Amino acid sequence: MDDIAFLEEFISQSKSDNLKTSHFPSTYGVLDFKVSFGMGMPAKISWVAIYNDEIRINKGFHPVYLYYKKQGVLILAYGIMEKFVDEITWGTEITHSKKTISSFFSEALGEKPFRYGDSYVHTVYNVNQTGDSINIQRWNEDSTLSGEELKTDLDDLVNYYLKEIDPNKRIIGDSPLPTNLFYMENQLEDFVINNWKQTQFGVEYDLIYDNGELISQQYKTDVGIIDILARDKKSGSYVVIELKRNQTGDDTVGQLLRYMGWVKRHLGDEKVKGVIVAGKYDKKLEYAMEYAPVDTKLFVYNVVFELNEL
Repeated sequence: MDDIAFLEEFISQSKSDNLKTSHFPSTYGVLDFKVSFGMGMPAKISWVAIYNDEIRINKGFHPVYLYYKKQGVLILAYGIMEKFVDEITWGTEITHSKKTISSFFSEALGEKPFRYGDSYVHTVYNVNQTGDSINIQRWNEDSTLSGEELKTDLDDLVNYYLKEIDPNKRIIGDSPLPTNLFYMENQLEDFVINNWKQTQFGVEYDLIYDNGELISQQYKTDVGIIDILARDKKSGSYVVIELKRNQTGDDTVGQLLRYMGWVKRHLGDEKVKGVIVAGKYDKKLEYAMEYAPVDTKLFVYNVVFELNEL
């Protein structure tokens, strides 16, 4: 996206009863893009979220514009979804240095925000609309911001977000090329399957075939889909392999144990093993692994990208 023309349209439509959003873009660079004006009736706060869906669902944080229509205040925020307010989301660099929206409202407006007070402020804007003309200024400043200035603010936050979820991505400039982390989990899965014999997995485990057809990948169960189901070469026990393209936490252990439990019950394997493969992991996973079954392993992958002249 070369500009943020959507922003003026978003502000203008926020003041109407029109709740339709299909005419807005669906992506911003490599990220998803979603607009909301309310469900069934106009909301007091309309928003634009820019996010990676996996992080948004599991961790609940993403860049967001929040338009407080009554106050005429637009906030570009380090957004935190309300059901995640008690979780660790944005890093301490943000949580220890940025004001919450609640703090801004209290100090600048002498009131409480209607919602989203736990999100952190990146930039606050005054919004003034006269007819079809919309002027956006930084809080307590008089000069109207250009589209390029507004885009710089947004890209600063989006790039920070990308750095949080994957240290090797950018949206400014050329299309991003991840250098040591996969962008999608299915890319990681395909890579492991296609290079099975060249990995440590190929040394210890066998992929499973049925009448010559590979059934190990995306193995379906009634409690979800196992990324890769293999068998130990020596013992013959099943091995459940869960792949996470980026950082993972203790919730992955619960997912892995669920699949191991299914294999134990439905495939009759009392000695089923579990493997987690991730780009990196957090302290929660490290501690959870302390009490994971003995036959549960954690692998951290790294991909090296090379160019060789012919």
